[in-house]
Amino acid sequence: MYTYPAGGTGLDASMPPWVWDGGREAGYKRLQDPATRQKIAEAIRTPSNDWENLYMLAGSPDRLLLASFRTEKLKPLAGKTLAEVAKMRGKDPVETIMDLVLEDRSRIGTIYFLMSEENIKKQIRLPWVSFGSDAASIAPEGNVLRSSAHPRAYGNFARLLGKYVRDEKVISLTEAIRRLTGLPATNLELDHRGFLKPGMFADVVVFDPKTIADRATFENPHQLSVGVKDVFVNGVQVLKDGEHTGTKPGRALWGPGKTK
Repeated sequence: MYTYPAGGTGLDASMPPWVWDGGREAGYKRLQDPATRQKIAEAIRTPSNDWENLYMLAGSPDRLLLASFRTEKLKPLAGKTLAEVAKMRGKDPVETIMDLVLEDRSRIGTIYFLMSEENIKKQIRLPWVSFGSDAASIAPEGNVLRSSAHPRAYGNFARLLGKYVRDEKVISLTEAIRRLTGLPATNLELDHRGFLKPGMFADVVVFDPKTIADRATFENPHQLSVGVKDVFVNGVQVLKDGEHTGTKPGRALWGPGKTK
């Protein structure tokens, strides 16, 4: 799991799956047809058990945060909610969903506020749950800064150790480390990884439990976490006193138990 009250996927996930039958171009043609658009809009506005309607699950258009666009014309809208963009355009939010996807010719990265802090803590307490960012590994530089992002890309693990372990004491530090390392390595059958033992690949993170914290937010996601001092990958130091050493000793993992 990741430790945030919002999930991230495409704005196109607010539409029923049949819109994309036959591929993206077929979907765009449907969005250009007035009669089909009306059917799509009705489906978005109607509660149903036939598909996961993320627009309805979020509860309101101000709980959909538009994160990334493909076209230059629409990139200034990144970081605004669907409600804000609909108001700017003087259109209904559902019509705005269809317009934006058609104009951008992309899925449009979107953050949906769907979860509650209470349920996040319930999940964290489950002993069989491990943690993952479910995001690309990105750096706060260059063209990346022109798009928004989900803060989990920068802060998920530090958020667990800082907010939920140190500050709120949802689980112990020992248990958190187990579920960040040994548990996922065992589940994925990563041979000789996930544990500090002789003969293992030395993948080691040295952090200060008193200061580790996430800094990325939904409003300003491109911020690195703090509190990590040193990192070793395959026994080679890649982070020293918080600075990258320039070494790249990573290895590809090929299926259960295989390393190259």
